[in-house]
Amino acid sequence: MNVQDKSFLVVGVGKSGIAAATLLKEKHCKVSVYDGNKDLNEAGILKEHEELKGVSMCFGTLTEELKKETDIVVLSPGVPTDLPFVQELANAGKLIWGEIELAYTFSKGDVVAITGTNGKTTTTTLVGEIMQEAYGNTDVVGNIGNPYTLEVTHQTDASVTVAEISSFQLETTQEFHPLVSAILNITPDHLNRHHTMENYIKAKEDITKKQTKEDVCVLNYDNEYTGEFAKRCPANVVLFSSREKLEDGFYYEDGTIYRAGVRKEGTGKKGATFVSYNQDKDSVKEIMKTNEMNLVGLCNIENVMAALAIAESMNVPLDTTLKVIKSFKAVEHRIEFVATKHGVDYYNDSKGTNPDAAIQGIKAMTKPTILIGGGYDKGSEYDEWIESFDNKVKLLVLIGATKEKIAKCAKEHGINQVVLTDTFEDAMDICIKEAKEGDAVLLSPACASWGMFTSYEERGKLFKKIVNAI
Repeated sequence: MNVQDKSFLVVGVGKSGIAAATLLKEKHCKVSVYDGNKDLNEAGILKEHEELKGVSMCFGTLTEELKKETDIVVLSPGVPTDLPFVQELANAGKLIWGEIELAYTFSKGDVVAITGTNGKTTTTTLVGEIMQEAYGNTDVVGNIGNPYTLEVTHQTDASVTVAEISSFQLETTQEFHPLVSAILNITPDHLNRHHTMENYIKAKEDITKKQTKEDVCVLNYDNEYTGEFAKRCPANVVLFSSREKLEDGFYYEDGTIYRAGVRKEGTGKKGATFVSYNQDKDSVKEIMKTNEMNLVGLCNIENVMAALAIAESMNVPLDTTLKVIKSFKAVEHRIEFVATKHGVDYYNDSKGTNPDAAIQGIKAMTKPTILIGGGYDKGSEYDEWIESFDNKVKLLVLIGATKEKIAKCAKEHGINQVVLTDTFEDAMDICIKEAKEGDAVLLSPACASWGMFTSYEERGKLFKKIVNAI
């Protein structure tokens, strides 16, 4: 599509929206910016973002004139697609894009796209480091915090983009076509936004919407939804498993990651080579011992297997991949070891923003644990999380809007060592006071941070600040 003669409306003036509008201006497209916050004004935006000088802006109520002249609407990830004005524009025949779709329109080189309920950031960061080591000229973008649109202007045909893609971002893709995609897992999350599990699953699967058998999709064999999707995925599928000894794919068994099957060279959509696998029951190769990793927990073993599959699918030599994996440290806020204070280990898992992610956090603990949970209510249920405690949790300290709901669930499962607090600082005071030498304190809330914090990063940084001050 020739977008130069189209009129764009960027919705939202956060990091993603500003980056999208800036790219469109640089590409000499007609662009306007809209935000529903009537308290914003053009002077305030330009004070922070001089690069938007000359861009038309609208705040509060979207004008009929802008509705009429717009051809393509670019939604920021935090803007739901079912808002009335968005539906009105869609019904009027306007294209509804997100920042990912916009960036892809102008991007060059090969794209690796990674989604999943949990593990996206760790896997994306690891794959980004592998691609940088192998090829250089690599951009790590998307839901990880770096807008895709910020990077496309300097890309060449030799560039590699590694994108962490959320379900929110996948809702608004049209032509987005990664050479290699990955769906790490799917468990209930964001149902307040997607409304049904079916909608959420479809959004995740849409990462493969434009893929063909000339492309690769890496899938988790063990997950109920991704395991089933493997049977109907439009791309060549590479599986990984931490539970089953696969005949074709990567699997984990007794402290070792193995590769079963043989590789076959092929050609991808932009001329890059990738690797797919033919089934060969007699071909099994030991890849690495998991004690060679700095990462902890079964969830991270799965993330590493996904990264191995992606790297081979991008034709990265195994020696290069293993070199990066063995030196890779935990991503900040994801089962991140902070410090040992008075014989107590402190772990920051603030990125555990849903029950399934928090299950991985508690599974990684090997000591009696004081656990901080609770936060914004996304409509999750907490039974499986509570059941995963497995007698490790000596005290559950709860915060936020969900604290009563979680406390009730814990009591129903026979857990009575529960304390409800009003502030995060109060929760930390209790943890520090109650923790004894040989214990662990884990921040793994199973909830989003909103309401008490602007982001899980802010929550995690406060945790680390308090711990380091002990």
